[in-house]
Amino acid sequence: MTKTLLAEFTAREGTEDEVARLIRDYALKVREEEGNLAFDVYTKETNPRAYWIFEVYRDEDAFKAHLNAPYGAPFNAVLIPLIEEDASVLTFLEEIDRT
Repeated sequence: MTKTLLAEFTAREGTEDEVARLIRDYALKVREEEGNLAFDVYTKETNPRAYWIFEVYRDEDAFKAHLNAPYGAPFNAVLIPLIEEDASVLTFLEEIDRT
């Protein structure tokens, strides 16, 4: 069963360019992970500092591998002071039955 989530955060005023650069670089690495099926980065049309990242992993093991990737902790360490929240807000999603 896939592991799907939405990660949300808001760039602090004045950090928009740095956050955009960081998330673009990070997205390239995550998309190369064997178990990553999607890593789509969005900003709100009404608030371009507000990020929504839709992530899908093959399964729980692929998600755990993502969490343990060597570039994850350094990315978060740099991102945290640049965003309004204490950390990305994660919402885990379950797909409803399509039948």
